[in-house]
Amino acid sequence: MNIRKAEISDSKYIAPILLLAMEDIIYKFIAKKDYAAAKDFLEYFASRENNQYSYQNCFVAEENNEIIGAVNIYNGSDIEALRAPIVDYVRKNYNPEFNPEFETRAGEFYIDSLGVNPNHQGKGIGSKILRFLIDEFVHKNQQTLGLLVEEDNPLAKSLYLKLGFEIVGEKTLVGKKLEHLQISHK
Repeated sequence: MNIRKAEISDSKYIAPILLLAMEDIIYKFIAKKDYAAAKDFLEYFASRENNQYSYQNCFVAEENNEIIGAVNIYNGSDIEALRAPIVDYVRKNYNPEFNPEFETRAGEFYIDSLGVNPNHQGKGIGSKILRFLIDEFVHKNQQTLGLLVEEDNPLAKSLYLKLGFEIVGEKTLVGKKLEHLQISHK
């Protein structure tokens, strides 16, 4: 398995994989529970530059020329600039009152979402992607990585804690209460 920076041509593969990790949140963004519309929404932004979900902020896991996993990560200090095109688009097309909380801030590289193709789940791919990020961002570049986990997802939380993440607080995103975890260079 190879983990590499995503390219624009990966966008159509990135969108459905990332959607696995944030389906409920995207449904709240677009104000409807419609898988096709949510996938189109994410693909639209994954294929464009300078936004939260851009391919520019993604890494992909590839095996046998197939993208089997994807992760969206960016500097928390960039959240306002990266979120602005999404907020504008959602307000214009779905919900004029859209005003989501910022789930990250300066001081961490934020793992926004991570997904693994359902045909490849249970093989440790998510763990390998996380270890890659920890090596690149924490060990090599001495940065802090942060992420949010749903309280009702004990398996994911257990994995993050096993990899060295620590609970640092709670956040709310589009009405959903989440735990904030971080891992830093020591």
